[in-house]
Amino acid sequence: MSDPNVSAVEQYRNNFLREVEENVDEGQWVKMCMQCGVCAGSCPLGEHWEHSPQKLFMMIRAGKREAVLSTNSMWMCTSCYNCVVRCPRQLPITQIMHGLAAYAHRLGLAPKMQPTRDFSIQFWENCTRTGRVNELRLTIGLYFRDGLVAGFKKGWSMRNVAFGLLKAKRLNPFELFKGHECKDRKGIQAMLKKANEIDARKKRPTT
Repeated sequence: MSDPNVSAVEQYRNNFLREVEENVDEGQWVKMCMQCGVCAGSCPLGEHWEHSPQKLFMMIRAGKREAVLSTNSMWMCTSCYNCVVRCPRQLPITQIMHGLAAYAHRLGLAPKMQPTRDFSIQFWENCTRTGRVNELRLTIGLYFRDGLVAGFKKGWSMRNVAFGLLKAKRLNPFELFKGHECKDRKGIQAMLKKANEIDARKKRPTT
């Protein structure tokens, strides 16, 4: 005779929950959320979320795969860690949000032309190229992502800020051509390549 408790647990652990547990960083903690809402109340951008963290966890457990992976909610996380500090179950909510965002991006399901997503991708590509962020190239990349005219308009609207940074010696125009980088640039690239290989092996289905 089968144990009714076991079948109830298996029903609760739907396919999408398993997918998140296997492919999202810290995804195994999603099932531990008790839906108290403290994370939503602690987030400084809470009112701008389409779905708050605890709602995303509920949707994952309900098998709402498309709705979760296509939302821009997890891209709103700024890593302030208020939710992690205040969570009564000490769930790694920030890591899960970034993990969901990264997973949606890998699958090609993340929303296009979303400001926080665009910034995240631009920042990652910028800092991994040399091991350090080139602020000037990052800013120009963000300004001109919507086209040449839009870039010049955005740059002109920020001219007073730029002049202030130049005056305070916080902006170096020559960084556009060279900039600063880590001494062992090849080592950084080798490290990232190895990390990607390890990550790919972890996600490879076992036979």
